[in-house]
Amino acid sequence: MRDRTTQSEPPATDEAGFTLLEVLVVIAIIGLLVGLVAPAALRQLGGARVSVAKQSIERLGAVLDMYKLDVGTYPATSDGLQALVDKPSDAANWSGPYLKAENGTLDPWNHPYIYRSPSQRSGHDYDICSRGPNAQSGDATDGMICNP
Repeated sequence: MRDRTTQSEPPATDEAGFTLLEVLVVIAIIGLLVGLVAPAALRQLGGARVSVAKQSIERLGAVLDMYKLDVGTYPATSDGLQALVDKPSDAANWSGPYLKAENGTLDPWNHPYIYRSPSQRSGHDYDICSRGPNAQSGDATDGMICNP
């Protein structure tokens, strides 16, 4: 029989956990993942808003075409896209509202779309433009997202 007192057993400890080095390694890995993934996710979000703006401009163009079929002309620049929500005083055959809410005239960055009729661009009847994420000011359509 063996004597239990002669066996060499490690002392029992109640200490369990992570070392400081292990915690720092995990924090470093998480930091690298955030540093790599966050910019890509933000780029995707920006690209999605541009895509939504383009689709909204096309939808507004279709709504403007319905307005023209009813009234005979596109709304004047002074009436703007508000003519799709509220009847202008000079629109005899207006069958609207063509948009359910006024927020349909806001771009994805919550800025109002710019509407001009007649267009300042050749080959277009009207302009519907978004200033984009930078909200450029001015009337120039350079750098803006506009109807094709």
